[in-house]
Parts: sequence; C-alpha cells; structure tokens
Amino acid sequence: MTATRCLDCTAPRQPKLYVAFELGWSEWKLAFAPAPGVPARLRRVPARDLEMLRREIAKAKQRFGLPEDAPVLSCYEAGRDGFWLHRCLLREGILNVVVDSASIEVSRRARRAKSDRLDAAKLLSQLLRYHGGEARVWSVVVVPSEAAEDQRQLHRELMSLKEERTEHVNRIKGLLAGCGLALATVGPKFLHQLAALRTWDGQPVPCELHQRLQREYARWQLVAAQIGELEQQRLQRIRHNPTQEIKKVRQLLQVSGVGVNTAWLLVHELFGWRRFANRRQLGALAGLAPSPYQSGDRNHEQGISKAGNPRLRAMLVEISWGWLRWQPRSRLSRWFHDRFGRGTSRYKRVGIVALARKLLVALWRYVEKGEIPEGVELVDWEAKLKGRRVALGD
Repeated sequence: MTATRCLDCTAPRQPKLYVAFELGWSEWKLAFAPAPGVPARLRRVPARDLEMLRREIAKAKQRFGLPEDAPVLSCYEAGRDGFWLHRCLLREGILNVVVDSASIEVSRRARRAKSDRLDAAKLLSQLLRYHGGEARVWSVVVVPSEAAEDQRQLHRELMSLKEERTEHVNRIKGLLAGCGLALATVGPKFLHQLAALRTWDGQPVPCELHQRLQREYARWQLVAAQIGELEQQRLQRIRHNPTQEIKKVRQLLQVSGVGVNTAWLLVHELFGWRRFANRRQLGALAGLAPSPYQSGDRNHEQGISKAGNPRLRAMLVEISWGWLRWQPRSRLSRWFHDRFGRGTSRYKRVGIVALARKLLVALWRYVEKGEIPEGVELVDWEAKLKGRRVALGD
C-alpha cells in the first residue's frame, strides 16, 4: 500500500484563523475555526459593519488561543455584494477568496436542511479543505481590478436599456392589439400615428388608453435617448481613447463580421483584463465547454455547460451566424459547411455552438498573439465607423 505524500507534515504549522462569510442584506453570519476538526465559532454581525467585523476576528483569535498577528484566511460566495468586501479584506491583510456559488457541493437529498448558519459552517469546512490542498473543492472567481470592473458598466447598462426599450415597444403593441390595432414599428412619429388610428367601429383610441400610450411612449423616448448617448460615448472612446483596451477593440473591428457591440463586449468582459492559459479555460468561462455524462453503462454528452458568462455566450452564438455570411472563405466557415452544411436545422443549431467556441478561440489568439485566422478578411476599422450615427429609434 502506498501512502499519500504530505509536503509539510514534519514542518511546524503556523497558527491561522479561518473565517467564512454568509452575506445577507441586514446581517452577516461568520464561522471561525483555527484548524480542521475544531467546532466552528458562529457569530452574527450587522451587514457592512467593518468595525464589528474587526472585533469579532480579534475575539476569535483570543478564543482559540491564537497570537494577535496570526494570519486570517477567509471566503465568501460571489453575489449581490460584488467585490468591494474582497478588496477591503485584502487591505486589512486578510487572504480572501471569492467562491462561485454554483460550484459549492450540496447534499442531493430532495429535502435537506438549509439555513445561513449551516451555509456558513459548510463554507468554513470547504475553506479548510481548500487551504489543506484540495484545489478542486470549489471554483474561485477571478476578481477584476476596480478600473476593469468600472469599464464594464457602459456596455452592461446599454444592454439593460435595450432590453427595457424592447419591453416598452412590446407593451405599446400589446395595448393596441387589445383594440384590434397594430403598428409595425414604434418610432419618432408614433404620436401622429396614434392620433390617426381608428378601432373596428371607426372610433379613435379610447381616452384613458390614449393617455397611457402617451406615457408609455414618453418612457420609450427617455430610454432611446439614453441608448443614443451611451452609443455616442462608446464611439468617441473607440475613435480617440489611447488605452490598451481600446486598441484591442480596434483590432477586433478590423475583422469583417465583428461589429462594435461584439468587439466592445469581448474586450471588456474577457480580453481586456483576463489571462488564459489555454483554450479550455476560455471555453469554460464562456459556458461553451462540453459536459460529458458517464455512469456505469451510460455514457453520453449533455451539451455545453452554460456555466459561464451569459452575455458573452449569447453574443458569440449571434455573431457565429453572421460569420458564415461575412467570412465565407474562412477556414471556420468551410469547417462548418463541411461538417453541418447538409444537416437539418436542428443539427445546424448544434453546429453553430461549436463554431462559436472555435471562433472565440480564434479571436483570442488574434488579439493576444496577432495570429490572423486562416482565410479571414480584414478591413479598415475607421472606415467601418465612418458616418455611423445613432438615431432615436435605432
């Protein structure tokens, strides 16, 4: 029988304090322990009360007989609180990790006990295992810098506003449909169109409904104006900003078939601040990694994991369809047509996801190493933006 090798079994261990956070809106649950096997010390502190947190850490060191300068190692789940607490803990000298919530192992019982107290104790046990050498006990989130995180606000707000604009358009069309009326589009001339509409019996739109549609249209105008302002800001940065991230955006814009939305999203979500060791890490982050299932005699593929960035994955699938049109002579397009071109529509939808993963890897190598994908047509990025304006109804 072979024994498991321990790298530091003979070396004296430095006393450490481990703490797990279960973050709530009004209060935080804290679980402390100095080593595996020691019952956890559970405490509550008001949410975002850093002074109380410092006192509880000092009390925990005193309770477990640790020196005042003993290192503190902590963790919490990624969620609504974001990364400010992580940065604060690092400044306090605490070695913290932010954990992907979906990677935390749970009981598979149909009904299992769950509470913040149990969650904190579970996180603490996994934190001890993680620092004990079990690197795969969970997935650790890569925390962006404050500047990189702030740069993501523009395109994320823009995407939210476009979804909100679509909601206003659908609501206007739905209200009109209730009167047997229909409009092809909602644009700057909507109020004139609304005044000219007549119901099935030749009457104008009812008064209360007319006023509601006017208010709904006013909200649509506000959202559309904000979208126009943000898109103009983005274009100005692309044209004049000298930062390294914008240079990568311009580099991607040189590829025919890659537009402003795609280039900006890829850089500020991925290429601008993340570093990848290989294509597998890149595919996993986008949620495009395969998910095999094997148990006994059963062995099949479950499709992509969908565990990554949903914004990125949706954009990649969308531009993959456009890639077949704008880059027909590229190696990736030829591969798709040879592999999936004669299949059914469902088979092609499966193939486009595979193309999205290959396209992501090809664009990554192009941005990081300057490797132009085989057969890809390049264009002048300035010519692509020339004359580009944002209209109110776009």
